[in-house]
Amino acid sequence: MTMPQRRPRPRYRGRRFDLRATAMSFGLLATALIITGSAVRALAGVAQRRPVWAVVLLCVVVALLLAHGRRRRRLSAARIARTAGEALEQATTTALDALEAPAPAPAPARTADPVRATLRADDYDALTPEEFEEAIAALCIRDGCSQVRVVGGAGDLGADVLAVAPDGRRLVIQCKRYGDDNKVGSQDMQRFGGTCFAVHEADVALVVTTGEFTTPAEEYAEQCGIVCVARDTLTAWSEGLGPRPWAADTRAPGTP
Repeated sequence: MTMPQRRPRPRYRGRRFDLRATAMSFGLLATALIITGSAVRALAGVAQRRPVWAVVLLCVVVALLLAHGRRRRRLSAARIARTAGEALEQATTTALDALEAPAPAPAPARTADPVRATLRADDYDALTPEEFEEAIAALCIRDGCSQVRVVGGAGDLGADVLAVAPDGRRLVIQCKRYGDDNKVGSQDMQRFGGTCFAVHEADVALVVTTGEFTTPAEEYAEQCGIVCVARDTLTAWSEGLGPRPWAADTRAPGTP
């Protein structure tokens, strides 16, 4: 009599580890995180510059989330559309109200201290960045500039001192109170170059520092027509031994 033999149970074979697929998954995840971070950063910049559109966008996102949540509950498409439309209408109303509201008053400009115009160049090292801005404004007043304002601070878009030269040209000055081991780089210069003429409508744009400029920064400034006032030039200006920084026209050829 033969005994029935039991069929062996198939062993469970787990999925083999695929290094290539895992690496691709991590790569896609990293790419998604980078894109998401960039989008969030861009939206944060837009929200700072255009708070009205930030409110509109937020309301639209809320409407979409509500629509998605209710769709999962198997609500009718008509009700979802009506909810989204109501949210969008509310966002539009909020945006219109914000546009009609008066704009907030800008922060008052600081005044220059005339005493700081008598400082020697070495004395600037003991000043705070705000006091250095006031000292440069005082030099402008000493040398005949009018409508001198110290406007440096949050949201200044690179302009620390605004003034009108004796010949009527508009001066836009960025002040960098740096130490000997810290130079004004090309990135600093590029940020200022992107706003001094297009936004602040400068006739003469100057970057004044207690330190020095890197070679790429000087090359960029020469291309854009920005006046670089390094420590030696600042010393000559402050002590009355050199020309006023705005005396030379350094705008690039063909620049209006």
